[in-house]
Amino acid sequence: MEEKIREKIEALRAMLQQDGGDCEIVKIDGKTVTLALKGACGSCPYAMETLKGYVEENLRAQVDPDIVVERV
Repeated sequence: MEEKIREKIEALRAMLQQDGGDCEIVKIDGKTVTLALKGACGSCPYAMETLKGYVEENLRAQVDPDIVVERV
């Protein structure tokens, strides 16, 4: 499952990069994915919405419905 998560996050990064942001995988522990938001995403007031509404939602739909994404 970890490989699938990494692949999907790489694909999702393209959208973040278009807006001047990015993310980095800090840790994958089972179904919990910890990400560091970088660039414009790191200081954006909507960062948690992006994290939960875009990244987590896509991972749940494409990999496993029980995945939880957290931010450091």
